Amino acid sequence: MILIAFIIACWVRCQWYTLQDCWTVRWQRAMFLFLFPPLLIFMTAMALTCMGPQGKMGEWQVSCASYIMALSLLLLFVLNFARLTWGAWETLVSARKLNQVSLNGIPIHVLSTSVPFAGEVGFWQPTLVISQGLINSLSPEHLQTVIAHEQGHCHYRDTFWFFWLGWTRECTRWLPNTESLWQELLILREIRADAYASLQVDPLLLAESLLLVVSDTSITDNIVCAALGTSGSDCLEQRIDALLAMQKPRYQINWQSWQKFLWALLPLGTVIFHT
Repeated sequence: MILIAFIIACWVRCQWYTLQDCWTVRWQRAMFLFLFPPLLIFMTAMALTCMGPQGKMGEWQVSCASYIMALSLLLLFVLNFARLTWGAWETLVSARKLNQVSLNGIPIHVLSTSVPFAGEVGFWQPTLVISQGLINSLSPEHLQTVIAHEQGHCHYRDTFWFFWLGWTRECTRWLPNTESLWQELLILREIRADAYASLQVDPLLLAESLLLVVSDTSITDNIVCAALGTSGSDCLEQRIDALLAMQKPRYQINWQSWQKFLWALLPLGTVIFHT
């Protein structure tokens, strides 16, 4: 049963390919391909754990090896969750210890480094962190676009949701296209925050800020940090193109697109056939 789940998960992930379409289609597609396989594996492991190492499911004898594998997978999920939660909490505590100032009426924590950096750090109520290097290198107008972008991350609770997505990524790195889908979600997250900011500031100024800011990877590579410069060259190009084209992603919850995830719950239904 667990092997069948692995095969289906790998097959679903192999359906991924880069798609140049509207933001909503790309977001829904990437989210399904990223989340469905891990969810299917997790639910299958839960079902096998509930069944125990003995008994039958219909005419099939329950395998002790499958039970041990399921327990090992669940343990992997728990250990990764504990590790990431602890690391995220340490990052948040460190951010809140930074010197706090008010910039245009917005409270920010200043990071004492010459590296240009701006990002929301935290979970549901993140903390805005901006480096002294960024404050010194940008004009007040450009700095306002940076703040508007980070407010977009705060508005959509990106740090909270991407903590869970990052946990999923850590647990299933071995699945095909995990990193490609993760990068796609990061790109779409940044485009959405850019679009939110463009409603408050000049999109051209924001595009200029993107070109000026080069973030340190060691700072931004954190699942509880939504930073302005979280991007590669391809991501930066897509973001600037979207800003220049005045594209406004319409973020609406499409419940029909989430109904497909119900198929991942099917393994739990097999528990009733266990004797």
